This record gives sequence, C-alpha cells and structure tokens, in this order.
Amino acid sequence: MQIPVFKKSSPHQAIAICALATIGVSIAIYHVFSAPRINPAWQYRFQRPEVGKITKNLQQEIAFHKRQIQQQPTAGLERASLAQAYLKMARATGESSWYLLAQATAQESLDRLSIENNSAIVVLARVSAAKHDFAQTLTLLKKLPPQAESLSLLTTTQLALGKTIEARQTADVLVKRMPTLNNIAIKGLVEVAQGQDREAIRDLKAAIAAEEPEDAGSSAWVRTLLGRLYYKRGQLQQAEDLYKSALDILPKYSPALLNLAELSVRRWQSNPTQTADRQQAIELYDRFFLTNQKAPTIYDHIALRGLARVQRLQGDTAKANQTWNQAVARLRTDLTGFGHRRELAQLLMEWGQPQDCAEALTLMQTEIKIRQDPETWDTLAAAYFQMGQLDRAQEAMETALKSGIRDPGLADRAAVIAAARGQSAQTTQYRELVKEIDPLFDDGARQALGLGVGLSGLN
Repeated sequence: MQIPVFKKSSPHQAIAICALATIGVSIAIYHVFSAPRINPAWQYRFQRPEVGKITKNLQQEIAFHKRQIQQQPTAGLERASLAQAYLKMARATGESSWYLLAQATAQESLDRLSIENNSAIVVLARVSAAKHDFAQTLTLLKKLPPQAESLSLLTTTQLALGKTIEARQTADVLVKRMPTLNNIAIKGLVEVAQGQDREAIRDLKAAIAAEEPEDAGSSAWVRTLLGRLYYKRGQLQQAEDLYKSALDILPKYSPALLNLAELSVRRWQSNPTQTADRQQAIELYDRFFLTNQKAPTIYDHIALRGLARVQRLQGDTAKANQTWNQAVARLRTDLTGFGHRRELAQLLMEWGQPQDCAEALTLMQTEIKIRQDPETWDTLAAAYFQMGQLDRAQEAMETALKSGIRDPGLADRAAVIAAARGQSAQTTQYRELVKEIDPLFDDGARQALGLGVGLSGLN
C-alpha cells in the first residue's frame, strides 16, 4: 500500500491515487465488510439505508434551505436550519469543513435574529465542543433552556471537564425526561467514567433496544460504544460482533472501521504467527482511505497513526516514519481549528525523540487547563514520565483514576510509573487491577493502545 500524502493544494489527492492503485483489492474488501456475519443479538431491526443515502438526503436538505434563503435573504431562522443541516453532515461524514460551515452559518443566523434563536445557539455550542473549546460551550449552554439537546451536550461537556458527579446528575435528568437511544447511551458514558461497567453495559444494551428507524447513525454509534466497552474488558469477540453490526448499518462508519482495525492489531500482536489479523488491519486502513478521499476528516490522524504503527511493527521503518510525519502534519493543521493537542502529544511521544517529548509535555500542560477527563490526565502523566518527572507523573495518574474509571491501559501505565518509582506494592496492585479489568491484557493489547476511537469521541 502506498502512503497517503497530504498536500496543501489537494489534501487527499495522494490517498485517491493510493486507493486507485489498489482498487481491485479495496472494492473486494468493501463488499466483504459491507456484508459481515452479524450476531443476531446486535442485528439492526430496521431496513438499512442505502449506501450514501444519508449524505444524499442531507445534501438535498442543504439545497432546500439555500433556496429558501435566496428567497428570504434576511431570514435568521432559515439560516439556523441550514446550520443544523451542515452540522448533521459534519457528524455523518466527520469532515472538518462541515463543522466550520455550520459555525459560520449559525453565527450569521444570530446576527440577523439575536432573540428566540435557540437552534443557532445549539449549533454553535456543538461546534465549540467539537473544537474542544469547552468554556465557550458552557457559556452558550447557559443561554439555552434545560431541554434534551442542551442537557445531552452539557453531560458530555461535564465529562470532558472531569466533572463526573455533575455529569451523572445531568444524565439522570436527561434520561428521565426523554429516554431515547442517544440519551440512554450518554448516561452509559457517564457510568463508564465512574467505573460502573455493569450499569453501562445494561444501559448501552437498553439504548440499542430503544433504537428507531430513520436514525441509523445513532444505531451505529451506540453499537460502537458498546463494542469499545467490551474491547476494554477483553471480550474481543463481543467487540468484533458489535463493530461489524455497526458496519452492517453504515459500511463507511469510521469509528467502527478504526476500532475493528485496532482489534485486529491487538490479535496480530498477541499471536504474531497468525497473519490474517495483520492483513485485516491493513485492509481496514485501506478501506478507510478509499472511502474518505474528498476532504480531511477528524479521524484521519487516527488512521494514519494506526497505519504507521502497523508499518513499524512489520519492520518497515522508512514507511512508518513517512506516515507518522503525515499524521503529525495533519494534527498541527488541526490545532488552529479543532484543538487536537492531546492527540498530537500522544503521537509525538510514540516516536520518543527528546525534542518531541518536550513538546508533548508543553502541549499537555496547556491541554489540561481545557480538558480534565481521564484520558487527558493519563496523557499528561505519560508526558511527565517520558521527561523523567516521576512524582508529577504519579500525581497525574492518580487524578486520571480518581473518578473510578476501569481502563486497563490507564492501570497499566500506573503500574509502569509505580515500578519506576520503586513502589513494588503499588506496582503489584495496579497489575492485578489490569488483569481484573481485562484478563486477556498482554503485550499485544499494549501494542494496540491508542489506535481506536475512544468512548468519549464517537458522536
């Protein structure tokens, strides 16, 4: 597979060339994964949308609102409706440009109609959350009544800020008022953050049971969430079944594609003599790039990181370095718009150059002022550790685990830090916790860390 190269003039030209060079194989892959073997427990109960139908319908919705605006140039509410359509497209495709269009259009709507225009405020709040500007998100949410749309965003924002108790209170109100798939799933996310895994699995299953037709995106989303939770518990077959079920609904759904690739890397590294999982990981990354040629997406850096990891594990250092450089360049571009400091820091630390680790620490010292969820504290701990600041690494790690979250990767890092500080009893305690959470956690699981779309970033 050739490496995709992002150019200023045409960000995905090289990806398209790469895809065309392997088009025969990729089309075959597409059909194999478009019709996966589905576990009946997770099968979608409604008619699957035709491939491309969701985005086609959204394009028609966008065109309709544009025509309405042409007829009423000063209409504020019509622009709010257009902004909502742009946001739907952003969440359906993951393409950054749609978020920016949604933001600009919502602001235009408010400029024309500053009162009784909650729809525009919701769009601005959701875009600010996507850009990790949570202070702005909270400011905007204060202008909205406590309805389902604002309460769901408030819950996820509180999670990003590490306020799990407040998030639980908000989620309880949200589900009591409107027990929909999305709202029940959000409550499940809060339970994950609090280490209440049984309750989270129960609620995510309940969310699937509450799914309705014409909302295929949410159905794929909640299956991917539950699959990710099973993956973190070492229940890999359950995770695979759920990811494939999500892809049966939406064959191009990036979070499920990338999480299935992560699972394949883990299995391959747990049993290196079996090449089928290695090949499946490569094919899944091929498929991601084949189906995401039009414009940069918020998932590109994850796919590039995974591809670089696979290339390095195969011993192809030159290709791995090239792909890693592209992932870093992609994230540096995103810093001005979508604030991916944490993701850039993780990538810089993975290659381990001294200057990169120093930059990663600087990035995380800035990021922790904005986000305080467990993954952010964990990344800060890793940055301190790589710079030899063991006491600060331990403090950050303890904060990461404070909410009660049960994540084997976090507990494994806590064990490494404790061992480096000569704390044998704590090291043993953390290693036992890793095995309690995920009995199958091994070096293969370590090699796959960071390659999936996390539980907090799927919708």
